[in-house]
Amino acid sequence: MIQQADLLAALRRYWGYDDFRPMQERIVTSILSGNDVAVVMPTGGGKSLCYQLPAAATDGTAIVVSPLIALMQDQAAHLAQMGIPAAILNSTFTQAEQSSIIRSAMQGAYRLLYLSPERLARQDTIDWLSRVPVSFFAIDEAHCISEWGHEFRPEYRQLSRLRDLFPDKPIAAFTASATKQVRHDILQQLKLHQPHKYILSFHRPNLRYLVKLCDSKTQPKLLLAALAEHAGSNAIVYAPTIKSVESTVEFLKSNGIPAIAYHGKMENSLRQRNQELWMSEEVPVLVGTLAFGLGINKPSVRTVIHLSMPKSIEQYYQEAGRAGRDGLPADCALLWQKKDAGLLAHFTQQVQDSRERDNAWDRYRIIRRYVESEQCRHHQICMHFGETPKWEQCGMCDVCQSVPGWFSGKAPVRTKISIAPVPAPVRSARPLKDSDEGLIAHMKKWRRDLAQARGIPAFMILHDTTLLDLCRREPGDLSELLHVTGIGERKAELYGAEIMKAMAGFRK
Repeated sequence: MIQQADLLAALRRYWGYDDFRPMQERIVTSILSGNDVAVVMPTGGGKSLCYQLPAAATDGTAIVVSPLIALMQDQAAHLAQMGIPAAILNSTFTQAEQSSIIRSAMQGAYRLLYLSPERLARQDTIDWLSRVPVSFFAIDEAHCISEWGHEFRPEYRQLSRLRDLFPDKPIAAFTASATKQVRHDILQQLKLHQPHKYILSFHRPNLRYLVKLCDSKTQPKLLLAALAEHAGSNAIVYAPTIKSVESTVEFLKSNGIPAIAYHGKMENSLRQRNQELWMSEEVPVLVGTLAFGLGINKPSVRTVIHLSMPKSIEQYYQEAGRAGRDGLPADCALLWQKKDAGLLAHFTQQVQDSRERDNAWDRYRIIRRYVESEQCRHHQICMHFGETPKWEQCGMCDVCQSVPGWFSGKAPVRTKISIAPVPAPVRSARPLKDSDEGLIAHMKKWRRDLAQARGIPAFMILHDTTLLDLCRREPGDLSELLHVTGIGERKAELYGAEIMKAMAGFRK
C-alpha cells in the first residue's frame, strides 16, 4: 500500500503542490485501496487530480471515460507536460495512429488512456482492452448516465457493462453536479460495489449570485456595466444561440470591450485559437454558447454572465461555477428576460419521450422558481442538491442584499458576510504589490511567446496562480523555484532555466 509520504511526494513532483485540497487525499487513497468510489465535487474542487494521481502512482493503466474530445485532449497534453504518460483514442486520428496507440496501450505504455463512452461501447474496443493492464476505470461527468440528470447521454448507459466485463477492476465515478436521485442512479447503473462516497459541499462562499429580470433595453446596459466593473480581468458571457453569441461580440467590440466568440459552428482551428487567446489573457472576454467551458481549467475568472435562463439549476451551477476557482471573490450574474421562460417551455414541450419531457418540466419549474424567488440563492442551490445549510442568509447574493453598484445602479451595498472566510489561492511569501505589475506583464508575455513557439496552450506552461506566486516569490535559483506553488520537479526540468532567464531579463 502506498504511504502518505509517497502520495505527497508525487503531488509535489508532478503537480508542484505541498498539500491536498479537501477530500482529495481520502479519495486517492480509496482508489489505491481497490475500492469503488463515487465522488460529487463542485467545479474547481480538483476533481481530475483524484484519478490522475493514483494512476501516476501505480503500475497499470487507468481508463478514463469522458464525453468531450477537447477536454480529453487538454488533459492528456497537460499530463504529458508533467511527465505522466497519457494518451487519447478517438476518431480524429488516422487508422494507423489508432492502431499504434492500441498497441502501446496493450504494452502498458500509458498511465492514463482517455476514451469516449461511444468508443467504449464498441465490441472491438472491449476485445483489445481486455489485453491492457487496466488498473481502474474513472468515469468523468458521471451524471450523464442518469435519465434523471440534465445532460443524459444514452451511450453512457453502456458503461453498466464494465462491472460484468471487468469484475475485479475498481470503478470511480465523478460528477460536479448531481441531485440525490441522480447520485442513486449513478450507483445503480455502474453497479458500484459498496462504494466509498464523497460528497463535498455545494456551497461556494466566494461566489456572489446575482439574478435580475431585464428587458431588451436594460440587458445590454447591465452587461456593459458588469464588464466595466471587472475591466481587465477574465469574464465568460453565455448567450443562448450562435446568432446571439456573434451579435454580443460585435456589440461589446463597438463599446470598446475586446471580446471573442466560441460556438459549435466555428471551425475547430478558429475555436481553439479563440479559446487560447482568452486563456492567455490576450482577450479578456469570451462569449460562448453553453458548449463552452467543460473541462476549462482557468482559476482566475472574475465574472460569469448569463444572458438567458438556463434549462436547469444543475446547468447553471456548473457554468456559474467556472468563476472564482482560485477561491477569490467572483460575480455570477443571471440577466434573464420573460421571453426566455416562454422559449424554454416551448422546447421542453417538444421533447418526444414522455418521461424525458416530464423530467424537463420538473427542471423548468425549479429554475423558474430560482430566478423568481426571494429566497437566498446559495440556500436554494444547496437545498436542490440535497444539502441543508445551517444558515438562512449567505451575505453573497442579491436576495441577501450583497449587490455591486452596477447591478443596482447605485453605490455598492454590502452586508457582513457570515460565512466561512474565502481561502487564499496560494500560500505565498508576501502579498503582491503595485510594483509587481511590470514583472507580471513581462512573465505573461514570456509565457505567451513560449506557448506559441511550442504550439501548446499557455496555461499548460504555468497556470495564472502559479505565475502570480512566481512573481511574489521571485526565486533566485532553481531550488527556490521548486517552492513556487504549481511548479513540480518535472515543470522545473522543462521550464526552470527559461523562467530564471526571463526573470533575470526583467531585472536588468
